[in-house]
Amino acid sequence: MATYLNFPFDQEVFIQSWEAAPDPTKAAMIDCGALVEDNLIASRIQSDGSLYTVPFYSVLEGEPDNYDGATDISAAEPTGGSQTGVVYGRGKGFTARNFAAELSGSDPMGHIAATIGKYWAKQRQKALLAVLNAVFGITGASGNAKKWKENHIVDLSSASDAPYIIGATDLNNLATQAMGDNKNLFSLAIMHSNVAKALENQQLLEFWKYTDVNGIQRPTALASVNGYTVIIDDGVPVETDSDSGLQKYTTYLLGEGAIRTAKGRVEVPAEVYRDPAKNGGQDTLYTRIRETIHPNGFSFTAPSSGWTNSPTDEQLGAASNWSVAFDPKAIPMAKLVTNG
Repeated sequence: MATYLNFPFDQEVFIQSWEAAPDPTKAAMIDCGALVEDNLIASRIQSDGSLYTVPFYSVLEGEPDNYDGATDISAAEPTGGSQTGVVYGRGKGFTARNFAAELSGSDPMGHIAATIGKYWAKQRQKALLAVLNAVFGITGASGNAKKWKENHIVDLSSASDAPYIIGATDLNNLATQAMGDNKNLFSLAIMHSNVAKALENQQLLEFWKYTDVNGIQRPTALASVNGYTVIIDDGVPVETDSDSGLQKYTTYLLGEGAIRTAKGRVEVPAEVYRDPAKNGGQDTLYTRIRETIHPNGFSFTAPSSGWTNSPTDEQLGAASNWSVAFDPKAIPMAKLVTNG
């Protein structure tokens, strides 16, 4: 059996511990319903390679005929389409020295699994934000692309040169503009800490509470505003306005099932390699993932050049590689840009 940090390395036990390690970012998104595991996609990517296609049927339309015993009943053939997603693969190795200083508990394997889990959680979130940035960058002068850009993106950052981080009605106005009578499909808001602070200062942000074993209520890291679960993350896009010098903050509204995810097939997710010569003897732990993070209602098209069996970060986050597949009113995703 291989060893790592001078103790036995059981690949199967390690992978189980890795997958079960706490992942608060992903768990929060899953709990609110924005990021969901998709069994259909999971089955497709086991055999379809890096690109997979999921068909969908369009909403039934057409006027009914008069049923009077004399009028023929016409029949309309249902139409449909498809959306294409992409699986990305990433790998990372860590030498024993990366963990040596942190190793202090009685469960070293569990400690390493948790550390790896946190690392990949950050990478997963990075991929999610890259995909969101890409789809909100889609442009078009007609059709679904035009409706998407006009109704699902609101930029208030240039409305005034004075700081305006966010107001009491901005999220509700955005939700109504994007989804109309379907705005109740939104469930999650991802925002920068400064945007959350502005809402908190207006007494609009309410942090969830829990009751501890002593019966005392304590706040949690999760909050809500306008009925939306709030995820506070400074990884959302922040830019500096070239004219006013103010910061431009992006806030995302997402709905249940807006983002689909599934794990791809990896023959060897984790393994240990020992180099007896380097640095007088060195153990390295290698980890690999293949997964998809797919915005439901969009299609990914592989670029004509530079394409391999896994998209790079730049390809995954390029708006030119994405297109709108659904009617935008069926896509509970919206973007608000404010300054401060």
